[in-house]
Amino acid sequence: MLDILKAILFGIVEGITEWLPVSSTGHLILLEEFIKMDVSKEFWNLFLVVIQLGAILASVILFWNKIWPFQKPNKAEGKSIFKVDTWMLLFKVGVACIPGVIFAVLGVDDICDKYFYNGVGVALALIIFGVIFILVENWNKKRTAKYNDLADLTFQLAIYIGLFQLLAAAFPGTSRSGATIIGALVLGVSRTAASEFTFILAIPAMLGASLLELKDYLELGMTMGGTEIAILLVGVIVSFIVSVVVIKFLMGYIKKHDFKVFGWYRIVLGVIVFLYFALFA
Repeated sequence: MLDILKAILFGIVEGITEWLPVSSTGHLILLEEFIKMDVSKEFWNLFLVVIQLGAILASVILFWNKIWPFQKPNKAEGKSIFKVDTWMLLFKVGVACIPGVIFAVLGVDDICDKYFYNGVGVALALIIFGVIFILVENWNKKRTAKYNDLADLTFQLAIYIGLFQLLAAAFPGTSRSGATIIGALVLGVSRTAASEFTFILAIPAMLGASLLELKDYLELGMTMGGTEIAILLVGVIVSFIVSVVVIKFLMGYIKKHDFKVFGWYRIVLGVIVFLYFALFA
């Protein structure tokens, strides 16, 4: 029962930090230092990735109208069964995933995790990219967005945004959503379009990571008992519920505010993480 309660807490943290540009990795590493589950290391690694499935489902549901490529045909209105704009968006999302796929196939992400997935590495990423957030937002204030809608994004822009996403894969603590949003802003994409594309891009990116982790877990010959299955289900469900609330909040927030507050938050959290691991770990 205690581990179920811990799964609820981790699901809440995942649901909040996966979408806000503050780094879910940094928060989960810090939380893990204080709250540990009575499970194997292999299952724990699986849990941290699989609870993202709840966040993925939230994005799918909230952006369903933007990603479902079919519609009821209407000859009188000249409507085809295919929504051309949506298919184009999905192709662009696929293009944006290419750098990440290559990165994973080459095993570069495992090398980066080996050297940077630690308290100091995450703290530095939190602070450095927090500063970048603030600098980019200050610079971006003087600019007018060139691309205000998802339909305005080109395939070239999609591949560039996908490259920015690699920063999160290479440096834990960067924040996948933060890297892609900031990258899109630098490229001239509006804050709303950048956030929407980021949330949609998260669906294949996070789903792929979850499936790979599950595959590795099963290849080790590991099995799950009833308690472990319950822990996973609770984490996924809580992550889903919290993600729905957070995505709705953020899409409303960005219409009137910039992301500098998250930059300052990252810096403060990074300092806390660094001091903790320097003094107590």
